[in-house]
Amino acid sequence: MNTLLRIEELEKYYGTKTLITKALDQVSFSVEKGEFLGIMGASGSGKTTLLNCISTIDTVTAGHIYLGDVDITQLKEEELAQFRQRNLGFVFQDFNLLDTLTIEENIALAPVIQGASPKKISKEVEQVAIRLGIRDILDKFPYEVSGGQRQRCACARALIAHPSLILADEPTGALDSKSAGMLLECFTQMNQEMQATILMVTHDIFTASYCSRILFLRDGKIFSELIKGEKKRREFFNEIMDVVTLLGGDVSNAR
Repeated sequence: MNTLLRIEELEKYYGTKTLITKALDQVSFSVEKGEFLGIMGASGSGKTTLLNCISTIDTVTAGHIYLGDVDITQLKEEELAQFRQRNLGFVFQDFNLLDTLTIEENIALAPVIQGASPKKISKEVEQVAIRLGIRDILDKFPYEVSGGQRQRCACARALIAHPSLILADEPTGALDSKSAGMLLECFTQMNQEMQATILMVTHDIFTASYCSRILFLRDGKIFSELIKGEKKRREFFNEIMDVVTLLGGDVSNAR
């Protein structure tokens, strides 16, 4: 596999001269193309800050983030919006769908803004909707469908622009157990069949067990790493549980 994302000695500080908090402390790792990477850690561990820096929502204090050959920490403000549009897909905990648009229109929003032809957009929306099992709800509005269906719509919206990297922030956090399981199977399909590279932040052990690799953060540093390899998901779940016990944080295995 080829390296898609490289994080090099990332540091992030918050606060003033008299009260400084180091949210990220010399964090370095890489993500291979086609990988499904999970980031775990207790509240305050730095996982959300890390995701915000990679997504360019936040700026770094020191260090570098490379997506391919591009050092995104060196991009100017006017270049960042274009970079996000071309390279990043987002799946949020609260879906972030527009209630005044249908499911189809929500999925199609990015290519419409980019000026793609209606015929091409219609074809791609249908293709991704079929693959994610939501073709029969394309004419409905978000408030007319279930949370799981809304989240799959968010996945379709992320995929349709063919991003280099999909960033998922606690994607199962607002879902019941059944919907969460369906979404995670959807993520697995996106990763294995559609070659999507996914970086997911989660506090949930069940959710994390679907990943191919897990990085654990504690106090802004990488504490440990687990690789799934050929293990069954149940075995990987138990390994994650062991590390979480060592971390002693507020991660959950409630599902």
